[in-house]
Amino acid sequence: MIGKEGSLELLTLLNAGDHRTFNEIFNDFSSRLPRQMHFKFCCALATLIQEKEMLKPTQRLVAFSILFMNYSKQHPSFNPFIHMLVNIACDDGAKDVERAFILWFLNPTGDLRTEIPGMSATFYINAFDPSLLVLPQKEQLKEQYCREVQPEPFSFFKNTYVRSFISDPDLPRGCDANSQEFELRPGMKPKIGSGDRNETLSELLQTSSLEGVGPRWIRPVPPRLPVLDDELVWLNPDNTHELLWDYGMCADASRGAAVRDLIAKALKGPLTPTQLEQVLVELTNDPKLVHHCGVTPRKLPELVENNPIIAVEMLFRLMNSPEISEYFTVLVNMEMNLHSMEVVNRLTTAAELPTEFVHMYITHCISSCQNIKDKFMQNRLVRLVCVFLQSIIRNKIINVHDLFIEVQAFCIEYSRIREAAGLFRLLKTLE
Repeated sequence: MIGKEGSLELLTLLNAGDHRTFNEIFNDFSSRLPRQMHFKFCCALATLIQEKEMLKPTQRLVAFSILFMNYSKQHPSFNPFIHMLVNIACDDGAKDVERAFILWFLNPTGDLRTEIPGMSATFYINAFDPSLLVLPQKEQLKEQYCREVQPEPFSFFKNTYVRSFISDPDLPRGCDANSQEFELRPGMKPKIGSGDRNETLSELLQTSSLEGVGPRWIRPVPPRLPVLDDELVWLNPDNTHELLWDYGMCADASRGAAVRDLIAKALKGPLTPTQLEQVLVELTNDPKLVHHCGVTPRKLPELVENNPIIAVEMLFRLMNSPEISEYFTVLVNMEMNLHSMEVVNRLTTAAELPTEFVHMYITHCISSCQNIKDKFMQNRLVRLVCVFLQSIIRNKIINVHDLFIEVQAFCIEYSRIREAAGLFRLLKTLE
């Protein structure tokens, strides 16, 4: 999920709660981990938090603080993990110190407004006074903070999945996994040490998915139909085949040569309106010319950059070709710009594109925005991507629920840009 190095970095941050403050730990999280990977690291933390015995109390508080502070620039209702955090704050079975910690982040007021981020997790636990805990109503918290969150979709098969992280069956219910104050039952293994715990967590983070392990739906081979007697009769079909001649063989290819010359110029720079019109007319009159123009997948980026309209026409006519997957691969991996988005946008309205290609292209767009260091160019590309996503969503080219979390996180990250805020509002109308 996050790789070996990423899991070790994450565990190092979680283990720092004994001697480092929440602010220091989050500063390391922001500086040492790639920004484009922050959402995946937060998903890993959310997975660990859901199993109460997986992390030590100090580690859980550090995980809570990272989930809150990573989205501290927005209102808590825009936090993708707020629904889970509010449920923990309202859980009667959760520890009071955790519930108070979450409630403070939801409403950071009072004397501890600036003190808690400057505390370590161990210091906060030792200084916690349960008598000062005031729990609001569950409905009040959900109404205040969860109204902007997409509810978890219902699935008939959800209960059949095995969770990625499960409780230790040898550990007595209600016992603290970090305590030595209990006796082992006959045949029960001793508690693992901190080194074994970290190694186990690291391995789980590297090999487990968020969905868990689902059942395999076995489809038995259908039974064979009984063999009838008349099926064994030898058939002697009549050989009345009619030959089909290709009357275009050895025909004059001068018209194709003219188009090839124009395509060669189109790879080097924009064509004039007259030349562009000539290429489109020739391709319309003879659709087979597209296979003889010399535009290979390797040359496609040059055509997209200089003459996107011709690139759209050629890709549309190559849609049923066996090589179309190679062209799509090049289109996904080429540098993101206005022309490439224009080509994909026109193709989505002209033909039915593979869903995998559209999803990969959207993911590539989002990654390109996150990898740009120049703020001006980043803002410009974010606007283009938002306009492109609004277009394909409104035209129902994709099912937005398949990429809802990724697109929502993108909108939240760049919510300061007007187009990103408009895309976020469009997503809300489709919930």
